[in-house]
Amino acid sequence: MGLVLRALRPVLICLAVAAPAVVLRLLGVELPAPVALLVFGAAVVAASFMLAWAAEAAEHDISGGLAIAILAVIVVLPEYAVDLYFAYTAGSNPEHVAYAAANMTGSNRLLLGVGWAVVVIVALAVAGKRSGRPVKAVVLDTGYRLELGFLAIASILSFLIPISGRIHLVLGIALLGLFVFYLVRAAQGESDDELDLVGPAARIGDLPTAQRRGLVIGLFVVAAGLILFCAEPFANALVDSGTVLGIDQFLLVQWLAPLASEAPELIVAVIFAVRGKAAPAIGMLISAKVNQWTLLVGSLPVAYLAGGGSVALPMDGRQVEEFVLTAAQTLLGIAALLSLRFSRVLAWTLFGLFVVQFLIPGTEGRLILSAVYGVLAIGAMIMHRRQLIPTLLAPFRREAAIVAHEPEPVRDRASVG
Repeated sequence: MGLVLRALRPVLICLAVAAPAVVLRLLGVELPAPVALLVFGAAVVAASFMLAWAAEAAEHDISGGLAIAILAVIVVLPEYAVDLYFAYTAGSNPEHVAYAAANMTGSNRLLLGVGWAVVVIVALAVAGKRSGRPVKAVVLDTGYRLELGFLAIASILSFLIPISGRIHLVLGIALLGLFVFYLVRAAQGESDDELDLVGPAARIGDLPTAQRRGLVIGLFVVAAGLILFCAEPFANALVDSGTVLGIDQFLLVQWLAPLASEAPELIVAVIFAVRGKAAPAIGMLISAKVNQWTLLVGSLPVAYLAGGGSVALPMDGRQVEEFVLTAAQTLLGIAALLSLRFSRVLAWTLFGLFVVQFLIPGTEGRLILSAVYGVLAIGAMIMHRRQLIPTLLAPFRREAAIVAHEPEPVRDRASVG
């Protein structure tokens, strides 16, 4: 009984945080937009943590392609709820077209510019402290070239969006097909990494089998229900709060929602980095970006069509610029990692460029920053040109899906990139 109570304690705290949102919406209480943003945003964050814990603990009981498919869709649900809501309602409300892809571009850049960078910076600091000497780079196993290959293909396809000024249904279906192919290839991979859970997920995983499975299923159902229940009021509160507070609504949708949905994943990745498991943490975040560029972007025109729109979700000038900037940042991340080494210099570069975007806002700033990302990406590709073709072909080579045990996650070598 003690184990169950210990596992349930963080879950009950999350439910207590989410309860006001459920009660207020069921009662139909109208709240001022900023208050509604806090209430429903807190519920989304709480549900996101529960989903993350359940998905990690579920690794005890399910494996293979079906598990990968189920967990991939469930874990990304918080992040996608807002974007898909705006895409769906844009079919009947043209004002929402401007916000349809805002959350995607924000969460994508946040994941790479902050997530990737912070994990590496923390990991290298911890490794240096333990070894007593500077450690300059995280070295990834060759198996991660599979994810990089899929991410490269998806990001290259994404440039069709700013070129055409829309996300066509055909492109959406192609990206969804790429996502399915990614799941199949990932399911074919073999890994001898031991299951290593942390925090509440570890406590849930330590429960007896029957209790663990019951709790995991319950968390999936409750957390997913909370996210779907709160997605609409949270999304509307984002836009309305911008009007009330005099803040650009696009910025609230682009950055505040991703902060809520990405928090659990980023926290888990940092914990892994602190424990000396930087490479698996980076691998998890790379996989998340594959999901963003395939599943999320591919779903947007489908949601738009389902909501009464046409076969192509139009992009306004602001969203075109955001897509160019996001794709350019992704290409730099891929190009610099072609050598499968993530250096401290690269981490600080990605983080610094992420911060710069807030110092030079506007069209000119976004275009200049996109050009900087592009030039650096081209330079990195030239430097690592021998690894470019093998990376692009990795998704189509069966042996690339086999992930060997990581012999040494952090090595002291000269930094690259």
